[in-house]
Amino acid sequence: MKKDIFVVGAVIIKDGKVLCAQRGIDSTLALKWEFPGGKIEKNESPQDALIREINEEFKCEVEIGEKVEHTVYEYDFGIVHLTTYYCKLVSGEPILTEHESIKWLKPEELSKLDWAPADIPAIKKIERDQLINEKY
Repeated sequence: MKKDIFVVGAVIIKDGKVLCAQRGIDSTLALKWEFPGGKIEKNESPQDALIREINEEFKCEVEIGEKVEHTVYEYDFGIVHLTTYYCKLVSGEPILTEHESIKWLKPEELSKLDWAPADIPAIKKIERDQLINEKY
């Protein structure tokens, strides 16, 4: 039986664009694009996990907004339960510490990248969400 892995992802919006992060070359799903985030630790809320992960991975702080999507995707290494949240930067600018690169893209440009499969349902929802510029 495969292991359940509970993770969170940040859909960070700035000036109407979305932060996209490319996984490192030595990581699982190498060079795939994702919404930054990571595993939820024991006794940690999804929001607390996301704040911690963004601070660890990008040395900046975010404010968590509404949930974008919840996706369950079965990979060969386990079953990923991914919850994504709209976020906005409250301090700092993203600094690469683990990822290969980042891009800021308009919602309609997101599907041009080679995304990790678990992130794709959130991308489809973001592309349909006309409120990004009004919210962030």
